Amino acid sequence: MQFNVQHAKDGVFTYDGLRKYFEYRDLGILKATGGKAVMHVIRAREGTTATGDWHHHTLELQLVYVLKGWAVFEYEGHGVHRLEAGTCVHQPPGIRHRELEHSSDLELIEIVLPGDFETVSDE
Repeated sequence: MQFNVQHAKDGVFTYDGLRKYFEYRDLGILKATGGKAVMHVIRAREGTTATGDWHHHTLELQLVYVLKGWAVFEYEGHGVHRLEAGTCVHQPPGIRHRELEHSSDLELIEIVLPGDFETVSDE
């Protein structure tokens, strides 16, 4: 494990992530934990929309905390939920879910264990 500090002013968002309608800012946790966890700031990518594809992840823990804006997710067995600034969601391992829509200013933090996890399309 390594000490790690990330400052917003130094942060770089890239399109290199799971979803093409988001931009991702790596917070250095993957490297600092030797792959045990990953943490990103994720924000809406201008001019794109959610695809609504059902999927699930093979992982141990997934937490989402909305910093600003909103998103609408559907979780199998739990229905549709509007996540707004201040909302925290624990998505249990393997839960099928999909994003239906989001605001143009959506920004959230995602924490996942392990850092290298699999996403499976359920379409």
